Amino acid sequence: MDAIVSGKTAADENFPVGSWLLPRDVRPHVARFYAFARAADDIADSPALGRDEKLARLKAVEAALLGAPPATPAEEAAARLAASLAQTAVTPLYARHLLQAFMHDARNDLTPTWSDLLTYCRFSAAPVGRFLIDTHGEDAAAYPASDALCAALQILNHLQDIKADYLERRRVYLPQAWLKEAGCTLDELAAPRCSPGLRRVIDRTLDGTDSLIATARPLPRFLRRRGFRAEAAVIVVIAEKLAARLRRGDALARRVALSRPARLACLVEGALRSLR
Repeated sequence: MDAIVSGKTAADENFPVGSWLLPRDVRPHVARFYAFARAADDIADSPALGRDEKLARLKAVEAALLGAPPATPAEEAAARLAASLAQTAVTPLYARHLLQAFMHDARNDLTPTWSDLLTYCRFSAAPVGRFLIDTHGEDAAAYPASDALCAALQILNHLQDIKADYLERRRVYLPQAWLKEAGCTLDELAAPRCSPGLRRVIDRTLDGTDSLIATARPLPRFLRRRGFRAEAAVIVVIAEKLAARLRRGDALARRVALSRPARLACLVEGALRSLR
């Protein structure tokens, strides 16, 4: 297997990717967008590549997205996405924003404040929701709620992987200002359990995430296409349940995630909400 391929698939994500809930005509375009994002993310996360090599490869991926001949599997994924975007008349800006976020990851930039974390999510997460909205032909009025949901999912994923991100990549997304206020050092992220100070920072981050979820909750009302509306409702429920579980669990002791039965329950609850 290529050293820059993580092996992750859509099944490893917290949210359904291109699921049967989405209209059949949309799924191939979602699959291409996901394949592009997965390939670029694998470059940013690769332990086999140095910082400069990662940035160079990500720039080459962007060039392929904009029409340069592809020379690697990741660049081929970008070229396939470009063809898909041409079919649907969706802007390539969303994919380019994702690449900016992956470059941020490749540089291992810290996040000074909560506002900086939200800015990062504007590039790393919001483009996914906006791509889906545009690909489905939905109204831009759905953008704010979608942006909030995508940011919430991104931050929840950071909290799930807080220990692995630090140990494996020396990557920290928690606001540095909050860590400093709590008297925490970065090395506490490698501990077997959360210290009281780190627990306060995580809970504070979850407070902000809960506010994002509250903003996202009306999203299904903005969506006309039934399957997309149902999927949005399911994802809102997943975000709610995962945030609650992260409140109760210790992300340093073990990765906090939803079990398969819990995810099925989210599917049912979300489907019912979408009908209401």
